[in-house]
Amino acid sequence: MFVTGHIWELVIILVIALLIFGPGKLPKVGRGFGEMIRGFKQEAEAAKAEDATTEEAKAEKAAPKV
Repeated sequence: MFVTGHIWELVIILVIALLIFGPGKLPKVGRGFGEMIRGFKQEAEAAKAEDATTEEAKAEKAAPKV
């Protein structure tokens, strides 16, 4: 997944985050970021399900009644 050059970029970002937030707040920041990503995924899945339901309803209305 990571190429060798990208590992160093990740290390630099983590070191900067450690310097900015400190070792005490870094786990809280990571937890908050994880919760944000989880919420985003849940909302994306809900939007996909809603779109699928809407498409099914449109297909039913467009289908000729026999």
